[in-house]
Amino acid sequence: MTARRIIAFDCEGDTLIGSLDAGDAATGLLIVSGGNEIRAGAHRGMAQLAARLSADGLSVFRYDRRGIGDSGGVNAGYTVGRDDLLAAVAAFRRAQPTVTRIVGFGNCDAATTLAWWGRDAGFAAVVLANPFTVPPADDLPPTAAIRAHYAARLRDPAAWWRIARRGVSLSKLARGLARLAVPKRTPTIADRTLAAIAGWGADATIVLARHDATAIAYADAARRAGVAPRTVTIDTGSHSFARASDAAALEAAIRAAI
Repeated sequence: MTARRIIAFDCEGDTLIGSLDAGDAATGLLIVSGGNEIRAGAHRGMAQLAARLSADGLSVFRYDRRGIGDSGGVNAGYTVGRDDLLAAVAAFRRAQPTVTRIVGFGNCDAATTLAWWGRDAGFAAVVLANPFTVPPADDLPPTAAIRAHYAARLRDPAAWWRIARRGVSLSKLARGLARLAVPKRTPTIADRTLAAIAGWGADATIVLARHDATAIAYADAARRAGVAPRTVTIDTGSHSFARASDAAALEAAIRAAI
């Protein structure tokens, strides 16, 4: 197995840190971390994925954006992550000049980052897992996730028994139902993300965790907008595809896209 290299590179005067698992293929994968996760990913899932792909000859680059993990600067969130992404792609190309085609992968708001700016960075294709489209308005899940949750509950006879025995939070139930009654307005972030995904055409693959709230919200927004890219659905509720079978299914989807 190729040794993992740690690479420092500049982004707008701040020093960012990336990891390269080198291979000999002309196609490389750049992984963007979601949320405030470090480049290793949840449960070290991205680091393990990089090692497996590299063992098969694929170069994989991961990085911490500004203010996260080993990287310097201020963490200003994914909405201003364009410069970090472009700097990471440039660092990848310098470190591994044999890579002539780069595919991007990201989960949640990292998928949104790639959808928005992946073309600017020169990606040939992207794999977008559970794209983030609906920012939370309070401590409740997105409306589409609430709708799916209650639909499943109402089909379950045991749920009616729990309700009858006051085994559920009536206040939370009332708030959830009230959210469903509010006229739906598509947030700007959803408009922008769905338009960006549509613009990728056949070069985008969507991967959804079937029972994950973020994935449910994306699927609902995409259906309403008529955006229907190639989509792989994994039967899990794990947002980070934490189970071994989930990780294997995600890896298969990434390999297919590459």
